[in-house]
Amino acid sequence: MNDALLQLDSAGAGSLPERIYTRVVEAILSGDFASDGKLPPEGELATLFGVSRPTVREALARLRSDGVIESRRGSGSHLVRRPGAPIAVATPIRSMADIERYYAFRLCVEGGAAAAAAEFHDAADLAAMRTEFEALNVSMESGLPGTDDDVRFHLAIARASHNPFFVTTIETSVAPIRQFMELARNVTDKKSAERVRTTQVEHQAIIDAIARRSPGEATEAIRMHVLNAKRRIFEGMLLP
Repeated sequence: MNDALLQLDSAGAGSLPERIYTRVVEAILSGDFASDGKLPPEGELATLFGVSRPTVREALARLRSDGVIESRRGSGSHLVRRPGAPIAVATPIRSMADIERYYAFRLCVEGGAAAAAAEFHDAADLAAMRTEFEALNVSMESGLPGTDDDVRFHLAIARASHNPFFVTTIETSVAPIRQFMELARNVTDKKSAERVRTTQVEHQAIIDAIARRSPGEATEAIRMHVLNAKRRIFEGMLLP
């Protein structure tokens, strides 16, 4: 982390937790935390900033309230939205034609993100993708919807592109609609073992293509996954 971000001006404006909040936001925007979006533990942040853990805890509570981070049991605090990024308002899905348009949009955005990830990823990006992939597998194999894990997996791919426009577009446009449709489908459609395995194979193919640094193969793997996801939505979801 940039040492300059750790220097708190004792004469600065705002309370100490507010100034810690500001420094954490600056560190996030500067990319000083891990590429997987995991923040250092409270104790480490307290040491870095030279303040007490309750002070750090108060600053993190505000970040959670603002929707910037979330706390995961046993895993600490994770970035879920870059500070300043708009909170998504999902475009309504009113018809089958809207679903077709949405998946055409997903193909363009996620295909481009996967191609860029294949070209520009580093070892940490690949590790983050595999971590989210394993978390998603655990959820699906346990019979859970895994919707949030699925979104985090695809966001890990977008972050590996090192292109913030892909990340923001998926965060604010793709993810909210996907969550809506997945949750609607999961009310009546429980994942079969065959479907879980098929989805795992599709996700693994994306990771493998990115790891091989093959933009063309990564784009094709995403294309197949998105088209299959659309088919599964049409099979499991009825719209008026």
